[in-house]
Amino acid sequence: MPYSELLIKPMREDLTNLGIRETRTPEEVDAAVFAATGTLMVVVNSVCGCAAGRARPGVALALQNEARPQDMITVFAGADIEATERARSYFKGYPPSSPSIGLLRNGELLFLLERHQIERREAPEIAALLRDAFDRHCTAQAGQSAVGD
Repeated sequence: MPYSELLIKPMREDLTNLGIRETRTPEEVDAAVFAATGTLMVVVNSVCGCAAGRARPGVALALQNEARPQDMITVFAGADIEATERARSYFKGYPPSSPSIGLLRNGELLFLLERHQIERREAPEIAALLRDAFDRHCTAQAGQSAVGD
């Protein structure tokens, strides 16, 4: 049974207020992935404390970086169940993780920050990891380099 929208509305807004677009269906996730012309950030949001105190604030801090993803979407684990499954399907080779933050280009995973990496760090540390990933994968030069450089 999905979480109550009344419960998660403020948690959704933590990300949508940053300009991150909600995707609530598998079709919306696929459309975002295939329409992305550069790097796409996918945030799997959740109700857990590490999402509230670490992941969402870390994303907010990271988005102050000069290099940023060209597009950003979010799904909510436990609410957007099928959309979350679809988003996670792009994180090939990794088990389901909530929260998690991935960077994709042309549907291929470039970077993934999983829950176990989030829950042991504070928001500024998460922001630093994301800024580093943005610098590596969200610039014009990064679009021309091989994955994993």
